[in-house]
Amino acid sequence: MMGLLRFSTAGSVDDGKSTLIGRLLYDSKGVYEDQLASVTKASVNGSGGLIDLALLTDGLRAEREQGITIDVAYRYFSTPKRKFIIADTPGHEQYTRNMATGASTADLAIVLIDARNGVLPQSRRHAFIANLLGIRHFVVAINKMDLVGFDQTVYNNIVGEFTAFLGRIGGPKALFIPISARDGDNVVTRSEKTPWYTGPALLEYLEEVPVDEGRELLPARFPIQYVLRPNLDFRGYAGQIASGVFKVGDEVMALPARRPTRITRIVTYDGDLPVAQAPQSVTICLADEIDISRGDSIVPVASLPHVGRRFRANCVWMNAKALELGRSYVIKHTSHQVRGVVRAINYRLDVNSLARVGAARLELNEIGEISVETHHPLYFDSYSLNRVTGAFILIDPLSNETLGAAMIVDIEGKEETRGQVSTADRTARFGHRGAVIAIEDTESALLLERELFDRGANVAVVNSLEPNAAKLATAAGLIVIVVGAVPPSAIDLRRVATFEAVRQLGRLGVLVGHEEQLVEGEGI
Repeated sequence: MMGLLRFSTAGSVDDGKSTLIGRLLYDSKGVYEDQLASVTKASVNGSGGLIDLALLTDGLRAEREQGITIDVAYRYFSTPKRKFIIADTPGHEQYTRNMATGASTADLAIVLIDARNGVLPQSRRHAFIANLLGIRHFVVAINKMDLVGFDQTVYNNIVGEFTAFLGRIGGPKALFIPISARDGDNVVTRSEKTPWYTGPALLEYLEEVPVDEGRELLPARFPIQYVLRPNLDFRGYAGQIASGVFKVGDEVMALPARRPTRITRIVTYDGDLPVAQAPQSVTICLADEIDISRGDSIVPVASLPHVGRRFRANCVWMNAKALELGRSYVIKHTSHQVRGVVRAINYRLDVNSLARVGAARLELNEIGEISVETHHPLYFDSYSLNRVTGAFILIDPLSNETLGAAMIVDIEGKEETRGQVSTADRTARFGHRGAVIAIEDTESALLLERELFDRGANVAVVNSLEPNAAKLATAAGLIVIVVGAVPPSAIDLRRVATFEAVRQLGRLGVLVGHEEQLVEGEGI
């Protein structure tokens, strides 16, 4: 049996994604009897008495009522040749984030196109996102061919148009299959209704397509998920190999300790291995005692990843709260978490026209290239090289919500800068500029301090502030909240804000890395 294949479906609304998956499950005997009975009872396909196969994946009540897919549905089945995990993703544009979530771990994407409608903007949008997420195998299933009389001309027109689009986005070559998901033509077995099509049926191709080719040739990467210390005689580092091959005796380096050492054992539940490769989950033992913990990495000495705090990344924004420049976010990269800020939105991408548009923020479901700076260095590869070490997610530090998913394009700027620390460097590090805020009472001052501190600001409350101390504090990038009035001689008044001015703005987040004016003058 070949290895596991993860694949996702994509396409416009009503193209038949859920029906196709239901057909695959039904014809491959991947449906339990009680589940089939429930779906048969719920089917409403009219006098024909046909089973509504889409209900095998559209499990939410809202999905059944509207006849659309809203959430990502995962289904599992197997054949004698292979095991499969399917992600049925929504077609509605407003659920683009769900589609991106389902495609993020897929090895192959099936893009469905309704033969009656041809290539629609949403079909192109989903193909672009799948390509952006690093999927290197595409199947374009031209569905509902039965409704156009299995016309070869319709098939050829769609093949030509979509092939040209994949060429524009730098996507891989695709296999085009004419199908009828409802009736099963060319889904599991080849259909006699398309004698002009000489390629494989969909399931035939899914069983044979190679998806792990070249993974062992990539630079070896091992993010550590857990340190195992069952007794005084054993210390091992557990995790899943992201890429490449590790062998007993290899010279490796632990990051960020940057200590070279050697692999002495590769331990698994079934016993020791001389060699392990991606995507195996193993425990690695090292020759030297090194301070290593969750979030660190083991890599070959001869093939180190990029080390940097600044990099560019393509970002799919997944939250109703827009991306804000300068705000402090939690960045989760492999098993490591670090604070960071988005320094710039280089452009927003119009997926339909592929045009790059200037933008000050990214809204829900929008895609753009961002420049990120983390408070501590990350050890990463470009996403095009490694989908594990080249990806990260942005998390709200207060609510713990996932806000966006990003794929690293390249390192940005000179990482090892020397000389005087500039104001821009401090702003990038703390996520805000220095400021003095005058508040009349202690209670309000402490509430504001807590709010700003929770947002990641470098902030403190003081009862008084001498002129020189005020200048030093703001020059160092600190936000100082002074209880009581601030003498005019203490600091340039353009850098002083009152609590009332902050309150009237409607959100305290403006203090963290924004250029809005709080009072007359420069603002904070």
